[in-house]
This record gives sequence, C-alpha cells and structure tokens, in this order.
Amino acid sequence: MAVKLRLMRMGKKKQPTYRVVAADSSSPRDGRFIEIVGTYAPRSEPSVVNIDSAKAIKWLSRGAKPTERVEKLLRVSGTWDEFTASASK
Repeated sequence: MAVKLRLMRMGKKKQPTYRVVAADSSSPRDGRFIEIVGTYAPRSEPSVVNIDSAKAIKWLSRGAKPTERVEKLLRVSGTWDEFTASASK
C-alpha cells in the first residue's frame, strides 16, 4: 500500500479549508484516509497552517510521499527541516 500525504478539501462552496491527511494513493481525494496530520486555511489573511510535526515525521519516515503542495506546507511549518535533519543522521 503506497501512502501519500495530501490535501482533503473541506468547507463550503467557494470557501475551502483543507485537511492534511495520510491516505492510500489509490483512494479518492475526499475519500478514505488513514490519519489527519494537520489543517490548512488558505482564505484567512495570512493563511493558517497547522501541522502536527510528530505525526507528519512518523508518516514521512515510514515512506509516505507528500504531494507538491503538502511539501510546501511542511516547509512553511518547519516540519520538513526537522524530517530532513533526522533523516540525515
């Protein structure tokens, strides 16, 4: 089973909020997921990114691949730097 860290759309029409989830790569975008890793609210000023670093690093160390957007969000939150620092040891 290939796991991806990706966004799951929530919220009303034209007012999106997203969950960052660990999901099987074959499941649909808003379908089944394994675990919620964080949230992303792009419409607030400035946009709000809440990532649980421990959960994200756990999934990344298990081999989960983040999508491009999720990787950017991980970089913004600082989680990506924590992961690469721990992976290089």
